[in-house]
Amino acid sequence: MNPIHTLVIGGGQAGLAISYHLTNHKIEHLVLEKAAQAGRAWRGLWDSFALLTPNWSFQLPGAKYKGNDPDGFLSREEVISYFEKYIDDMDIPVMFKTQANSVERLGKDEGYLVRTGGGEFEAENVVVATGMFQDSKFPSYASAISSKVTQLHSSQYRNPGMLPLGAVLVVGSAQSGCQIAEELYQSGRKVYLCVGSAGRAPRRYRGRDVFSWLLQLGFFDRTVEKLPSPRAKFAGNPHLSGRDGGHTINLHQFARDGVQLLGRITGANKNTIYLANDLKESLSKADKFEADLVKMIDEFIVKNGIDAPRETLPDLKDGYAMGEVLELDLISKGINTIIWAQGFAFDFSMVKLPVTDADGYPIQKRGVTKYPGLYFAGMPWLSKYKSGLIVGVDEDAEYVASHIASGYL
Repeated sequence: MNPIHTLVIGGGQAGLAISYHLTNHKIEHLVLEKAAQAGRAWRGLWDSFALLTPNWSFQLPGAKYKGNDPDGFLSREEVISYFEKYIDDMDIPVMFKTQANSVERLGKDEGYLVRTGGGEFEAENVVVATGMFQDSKFPSYASAISSKVTQLHSSQYRNPGMLPLGAVLVVGSAQSGCQIAEELYQSGRKVYLCVGSAGRAPRRYRGRDVFSWLLQLGFFDRTVEKLPSPRAKFAGNPHLSGRDGGHTINLHQFARDGVQLLGRITGANKNTIYLANDLKESLSKADKFEADLVKMIDEFIVKNGIDAPRETLPDLKDGYAMGEVLELDLISKGINTIIWAQGFAFDFSMVKLPVTDADGYPIQKRGVTKYPGLYFAGMPWLSKYKSGLIVGVDEDAEYVASHIASGYL
């Protein structure tokens, strides 16, 4: 048994931010990370990936971006290097290659037993900072598709050259699906894209990056109470890109460039994919999201008397001209690869307490659960939308660390 005051499970951005603040409070702690290296989630992204938010927004505590390209977008390799350097510079106590298997309460006021593949820990406090991107999500009907078709999750995709020759079906049109589809068709591949309900955001609008506007007007400070329903917090993020200096992604432009847009996938059997009759509905949602977004920015500019040049965004409609396809024969279309870009699953069952709701999401208030000494960090909507973003993870991390310190001092 290894006794320790506070154990942080997960060495991603949230776990590192928690560690930074615990160190400031002079609290003994250890960060457990199941991967062998820093930046595990970022290492799972494709080769050409670039940060979706401007470099200036990269705000881990004590190490804000200080480079010479604040409005640029860090590459995948640069992000990984940033995390490696952060651990070294801040002397973060990380134990790599150590996966937490269970968290059990020792007694009412006796702390927690954490079992790992490398031993057991007894901790007064446990912070679960594993995030929501834990396991690759595949639909149940994926197993019904012919074994001759290569199937990958978006986290397994690296570049077009790794795929078998032929056309590619990408399922999902949030951030990952759209960026991968764009790279594939620009490389010369024929691409079929199943479109979901994710919105579209312009990369830049009225002289500034859209992220700058949204941050200033409080878009990322929204709480879950302002959503149409609690389940809305699981919606895919709007599509845009940081690659090549950053640009807007527009599904209508995809259609203009030769991508076959399809409705939501509903099932599969061997070489046949079944699709919903909802392509135009999904395109309309993406268009409306952008329209609502720019209206919000326009109103904010007027209200605050900001000097920003007026701008009219392109009004493309090409996707609406495509007919609805209800069945897709993979063989006749030459589709040899399917990339599933429908997100990730999360599972907190390792915590042996009734601490999640019907959706499996932690029951907490700003990361603090009803069980003394048990916390969560690094998930969107813990307190605000930005709770899971690099630009916002510090606020909740500082709050959790202070809460721990209040019982320690």
